[in-house]
Amino acid sequence: MRKVFTTAGVALVLMVTMVTPALAHDVLISTDPVKGAQLTTGPAKVTLTFDQYVQTGGANEDVNQIAVTGPGGQGQWADSPVTVSNNLVSAPLRPLGPAGVYTIGYRILSADGHAVTGESTFTLTKAGTGTPASASAATAGTSGRQSDSGGVPIWVWIAGAVVLLGLGLTVALRTGRESPKS
Repeated sequence: MRKVFTTAGVALVLMVTMVTPALAHDVLISTDPVKGAQLTTGPAKVTLTFDQYVQTGGANEDVNQIAVTGPGGQGQWADSPVTVSNNLVSAPLRPLGPAGVYTIGYRILSADGHAVTGESTFTLTKAGTGTPASASAATAGTSGRQSDSGGVPIWVWIAGAVVLLGLGLTVALRTGRESPKS
């Protein structure tokens, strides 16, 4: 009986340690412009750096998105297309307009297949002369967006755990029998 519990314990530890890397989504490690930066002129583009590579959407290229909104959440200042190069995601910016806090929102396809979202901010201290994209142009790139359904479903992990546990118990029970003495 002791071997059964030992085998089950080892199988459980292996399952937990092997599942952890699959849950590691990409993490934003830096932005350009830097989070919280105070700028007198607007940048020409926004660049986000992640700790792992970012997947491209294949046929659905709009899966990686960057949106830059102006003070008060007004206007869309990012232009298309968003470009992905390994762990860098960037988008060109329109010339910025009013002074104030600009928010960089992003949604990328993580290396593990799950969508990762977040935001960063910077402040434009001197008003520019630019105008935001029209409402129809700002929403045109998101019309083909699909739902967040990447990665491996949880039922696959549960089925794998049950199979491993069953194999472990089978091995423990077969090796735990003593040969009869004559």
